[in-house]
Amino acid sequence: MTAPVTGPVRRRITVRGTVQGVGFRPYVHRLAADLALAGFVSNTADGVLIEVEGPAGEVDRFHGRLTEQPPPLATVTAIGSEDLPATGATGPFTIRSTEQSPGRTQLPPDTATCADCLRELADPADRRHRHPFITCTHCGPRFTIATAMPYDRAATTMAGFPLCPACAREYGDPADRRFHAQPVACPDCGPRLRLVPADGTDVRPARDAEALATARALLAAGRIVAVKGVGGYHLACDATDARAVATLRRRKERGGKAFAVMCADLATAERVAHLSAAERAALTGPRRPVVLLRRRTEAGGPRLADQVCPGSPHVGVMLPYTPVHTLLLGLPGDPPGPRVLVMTSGNRSGEPIVTDDAEALTRLAGLADAWLAHDRPVASPCDDSLLRVRPDGSTQVLRRSRGHVPRPLRLPVPVRPTLAVGGDLKNALCLGEGDQAWLGPHIGDMGDLATLEAARRAERHLARLTGVTPRLIAADRHPGYHSTGWARRRARQLGAAAPVLVQHHHAHVASAMAEHGLDGTTPVIGVAFDGTGYGDDGTVWGGEILLAGYTGYRRFAHLAPAPLPGGDAGVANPCRLALARLWAAGLPWEPDLPSVLACPDAELAVLRRQLERQVACVPTSSMGRLFDAVSSLAGVCHRAGYEAQAALELEAAAARAWHADTAAYPFAVTGADPVVCDPAPALAALLADRRRGVPAPELAARFHRGAARAVAEICRRARAATGLTAVALTGGVFANGLLEEECASLLAGDGFTVLRHGEVPPNDGGLALGQLMVAGTATHHETE
Repeated sequence: MTAPVTGPVRRRITVRGTVQGVGFRPYVHRLAADLALAGFVSNTADGVLIEVEGPAGEVDRFHGRLTEQPPPLATVTAIGSEDLPATGATGPFTIRSTEQSPGRTQLPPDTATCADCLRELADPADRRHRHPFITCTHCGPRFTIATAMPYDRAATTMAGFPLCPACAREYGDPADRRFHAQPVACPDCGPRLRLVPADGTDVRPARDAEALATARALLAAGRIVAVKGVGGYHLACDATDARAVATLRRRKERGGKAFAVMCADLATAERVAHLSAAERAALTGPRRPVVLLRRRTEAGGPRLADQVCPGSPHVGVMLPYTPVHTLLLGLPGDPPGPRVLVMTSGNRSGEPIVTDDAEALTRLAGLADAWLAHDRPVASPCDDSLLRVRPDGSTQVLRRSRGHVPRPLRLPVPVRPTLAVGGDLKNALCLGEGDQAWLGPHIGDMGDLATLEAARRAERHLARLTGVTPRLIAADRHPGYHSTGWARRRARQLGAAAPVLVQHHHAHVASAMAEHGLDGTTPVIGVAFDGTGYGDDGTVWGGEILLAGYTGYRRFAHLAPAPLPGGDAGVANPCRLALARLWAAGLPWEPDLPSVLACPDAELAVLRRQLERQVACVPTSSMGRLFDAVSSLAGVCHRAGYEAQAALELEAAAARAWHADTAAYPFAVTGADPVVCDPAPALAALLADRRRGVPAPELAARFHRGAARAVAEICRRARAATGLTAVALTGGVFANGLLEEECASLLAGDGFTVLRHGEVPPNDGGLALGQLMVAGTATHHETE
């Protein structure tokens, strides 16, 4: 029997994960002081290093509390320890300066203003009363101000703001909440706001309070203000002012796409939308995303202008996450002003979010009536994250950006240092090495030179923060994608091999597998539904059921193809897609069909000739395009002003008629190798119902039910043929909550394990992770 250790012991502890910029060192200092232990703690490039010395029992207690109760913003991925010879140290526990050593640590995402800072912000007796940049170790910007690692003030955009004596004392005091809080500042030494009118005549810094008061007055008067946040500019206006919202929509050429709104507080959000407990938690958590909520329509409370989210029962809502937002919406006792603001990305349609102040004055000219700017640079653009909450309380991230980036994803299979560039829509990059991957912030659509430049900057920034130097590049197979062209150029610059080109829907399935920690040794049934993806046969895929692992896939089933008149340009015309679907199904174009009535005679004649002669009519198996077509056939949407408008409005219509005994339109599931899912019977049944006067919401609901049942039937056939029991639901179509819930319910009831996206978007925002896994895993196996 080993005798217990009674004398002093010394232990070295290494902590990895998100442990810098979250108050980890002062937490360790307080813990060691409470237990009267000697030693030190230091940041390293690999995490946090601790050496602690004292009685064995106290050292064990220290280790246990460190493991079980880390600081609230920390994410600990590994703790290692080794015992060292005791040195007899008895002095006070110290915090050492950062050790410059090789390795990698994790930077935390930007975090919403904490409750302690909000109390100080509103306290007239506090020296940071109304300070627009109040922060501490528990909150504030991290990713968007960091320029390098390790995370110290000199490696942030706060480096140009020397601390005043009072802030320096707080920064250097381990007992203070602001100890080594890198963005810490006060009105005497911190960044400053300025209000720039549209004519640009007065760019002199004003007092912060004056700039905010003027901005609030402009918003109350129905003006549009460009507001600089942590990750770039927003365009803001009073969300209850119909004229202001209409003006912003017209200036930004927004079409009918919904705006997000920012509510002053949770009580105001409750008056704008219906909230579940899980939705409240998502709104008020430290990430502060935009949450899709059911819009209130009854009287009472602030009434949103109809142009905020036209035609949609949902509204995207977020709460203030910076002190500037809190002050802009007003503290108690402030003069009356808007309590709900439209907060949409500061950019023109198709361009990336603006971050640079001088660039904002030019790129947002004509959109904004004034600019509320500040002089703290943005190191990396970072748009707002977007999510929805499922009925079971789980969340589905639809845009993964602020609050999530650069939190790493743990990979189930190690990969070589790899850069995956994603696709051309909803672009987000992914860097990976070993068992970790970092999805970058949402960049946008890659058809614009400014967006390509934003992607280049995002890659450089992510590489600096992660330490990954890619030796392999992955991209989409589509020969016309701007992202794929950029990947080829980047590979040449790096001296790397030509990019690994990954089939679009294979990448979607691999993304879902990686998120769920599957090592790929057993394939899954991957249901990959989206709008557009380049197929192996050169046609447009998008209604695919694949049997897939990371190293390969087989097309088990697909939606029956139909012509896509005009190619990608035809996507804006759901009425044409509808008529092409009827043509493929052998169904007549009845003169009273909504889709026929939406097309002038000349357009109908041209379309018919296109279809008969197969001119500019690439075949497509896209489920997204089928939803667009049905939206027109049901009389919901004939012309789309933005991506997925027709499908979104069809889902909204279906939700109004969704009930337990909703009928399901039949799809024909026939053949083998591959199985073909033919919607012709569903279309015929829909047209018959329409002639009988069945309302559009019921038509939409029955179509959704039928599509889900077709998915379940094909998955049963796949299981019978292969024995596979795991199904991944992926692709942009599964942002449709009704379809996703119905598919998941039917499959789970049939004994399948259902893999649904949570932290990684199902749409092309998650594509790069799948590309990384397919390319990186294949290369890993080849080099073993």
